[in-house]
Amino acid sequence: MIFSTTCSTTLFTCSTTPRVSASPSTSRPACLLKSGCGGASRRSRSYFLVLCASKLSEAIDGKKSSTSSTVAAAPVFASSSAYDQDEISAPRTFLDARTEQDLLLGIQKEAEAGRLPINVAQGMEELYHNYRNAVFHSGHPKAHEIVFSNMAVALDRIFMDVRDPFQFSPHHKAIREPFDYYIFGQKYISPLLDFRNSFLGNISLFNEMEKKLQQGENVILISNHQTEADPAIISLLLESTNPFIAENMICVAGDRVVTDPLCKPFSMGRNLLCVYSKKHMNDDPELIDMKRRANTKSLKEMAMLLRAGSKIIWIAPSGGRDRPDPVTKEWYPAPFDASSVDNMRRLVEHAGVPGHIYPLAILCYDVMPPPAQVEKEIGEKRVISFHGVGLSVAPEISYQEITATLEDPEEAKNAFSELLYSSVCEQYNVLTSAIHGKQGLAASTPTVSLSQPWE
Repeated sequence: MIFSTTCSTTLFTCSTTPRVSASPSTSRPACLLKSGCGGASRRSRSYFLVLCASKLSEAIDGKKSSTSSTVAAAPVFASSSAYDQDEISAPRTFLDARTEQDLLLGIQKEAEAGRLPINVAQGMEELYHNYRNAVFHSGHPKAHEIVFSNMAVALDRIFMDVRDPFQFSPHHKAIREPFDYYIFGQKYISPLLDFRNSFLGNISLFNEMEKKLQQGENVILISNHQTEADPAIISLLLESTNPFIAENMICVAGDRVVTDPLCKPFSMGRNLLCVYSKKHMNDDPELIDMKRRANTKSLKEMAMLLRAGSKIIWIAPSGGRDRPDPVTKEWYPAPFDASSVDNMRRLVEHAGVPGHIYPLAILCYDVMPPPAQVEKEIGEKRVISFHGVGLSVAPEISYQEITATLEDPEEAKNAFSELLYSSVCEQYNVLTSAIHGKQGLAASTPTVSLSQPWE
């Protein structure tokens, strides 16, 4: 079957349950290197993936905006010219660790040797403790082994990228060999999800999407966006029923997730269209023109992908992650930018193959909430929790049907965007009732049917 996926070539199981040892004191991190991977493959690493979809209107214009740069003079998304080095010969500071103390001392050792910037070392240590606390809160009987195994690999990949930074191309394809960054990200995020209190809305529509993709048609998911881990969470909720969507979804990604050292290894395991977000377009005036040119290049890549057909693209037209209301502290999907939605719609219509636009809602902010305010500097604090999450999709919305009676293009553009946003909010409310309202499956409505296919 065209959408069959297999992990049989990996040395270790592709289950989202982390591979662990029976003895915490001698547990060693599971290897994700693939067998039989000769030849030169490009080096890679990362996944705290918080894919911030930027405003397409500004990317298309090339005059307004849209994702950060470690080197001020060069575009972040330039293709890396370096090839994979022998991963076996790389420093094994973290992979050779046998205890939790070894991992923490390894961070200190590399920082003192000048091989890790102090701010990155501090972030790695903070990440370790926050991840450890979240997994232990899950009550998993093998929490110690899970934390040790996953964090050893994560710290190793972060360290590797600091030593030899990976550069993302405008269209980045998930790196699956010789190291499988996709499975790495899935294994890392999975222990943070309380699957008993997680829900999937309208599973039949995800099956409908896969059939359309099989037929060579395109699918666009217009969604809200809550955490760096959104793509991994979407994949984890869909992998048992819709593995093709889980592994092949292309995420429109902001610059933060392809430049932050703690995030890059996770991002390397996703299929990305890299753009600069409007929210960070003017952070450095000297880089504005470069960012616009990079966005234009990414838009051309997107157009080419859509012309080829059978593509599923996830985008958050709000231009970033949802934030809680400063007064009520309640979380709600951030409003969509109508121009971003309209430009995405035009790209789909001009592709020359049928395309379908679906409203998608995700609720997962508890797992890894963003800072309360948008920050300019790279390196945000990672707050991590074990919690239930939710994902729901509604029937596709046709622009032609919605706007048939509207003569003013601006009015039509706004009406289409508002309807998509309204649907996302409606689904989000159902997920909120199921998870935070403790209603579970009983929160289902005539338009949102909740299920737990992983049970």
